[in-house]
Order: sequence, then C-alpha cells, then structure tokens
Amino acid sequence: QVQLQESGPGLVKPSQTLSLTCTVSGGSITTNYYYWNWIRQPPGKGLEWIGYIGVGDSTYYNPSLESRASISRDTSNNQFSLQLSSVTPEDTAVYYCAREEVHNWYDRYLEVWGQGTLVTVSS
Repeated sequence: QVQLQESGPGLVKPSQTLSLTCTVSGGSITTNYYYWNWIRQPPGKGLEWIGYIGVGDSTYYNPSLESRASISRDTSNNQFSLQLSSVTPEDTAVYYCAREEVHNWYDRYLEVWGQGTLVTVSS
C-alpha cells in the first residue's frame, strides 16, 4: 500500500526558503496517471492547494503562490520536493503531500495523503 511522508525543517526564518521533501513508499512517482501535490493548512484555516508535478515533470501552481513556489522530483529516491521562497509568518502551516489519480482532466482526485508536517515561520 502506498504511503507518503513529509520531512524537512519545522522552523524557517522570514525571508528564507521553506524546503520540504515527500518520500513515497509502496509505489513509483513515475507512474504516468499519478500527479504529486503539495497542500497546506494554516492554523485555524482551510486547506490551500499549492501545486503539483506530473507527466514529464510538468508543474502547475496556485496563482497566488506561483511566483514563490517550486516543485521538483527525484526519481532515484522516489521523492518529490517543495521550495517556497521569501516566506513570511503567514506561510506558517501544516504542509501535506498527496497523490492525485488522474484519469482525465475532469476525472481526478487526491487519493492518498501524508500525515502532514508543521512548518513555523518565525525569527
């Protein structure tokens, strides 16, 4: 059974880059009908989609974060990563990675999630 696990520093200083890695076990991140997403949830707020990496390392981002977010893939280690630059305290959130099963552009869902990891932005 596929499992996802987030990892990375729990504390980042303002203006620095937040960097997280999602390690996937029990499945390959190169399977062409799976896209690999990052989502976050600030304290007391709802979920916010950040972006994903898919076929051919194509990437798509939430327009509100596109200027600062970058998602990449390391196939040799079956991992994908998130870098979010120029962070502020408003970027404090629980960050999740998730696998999205995509049959068509209109037939897709986030089927497997990691447990999440809290990242605090503070000086």
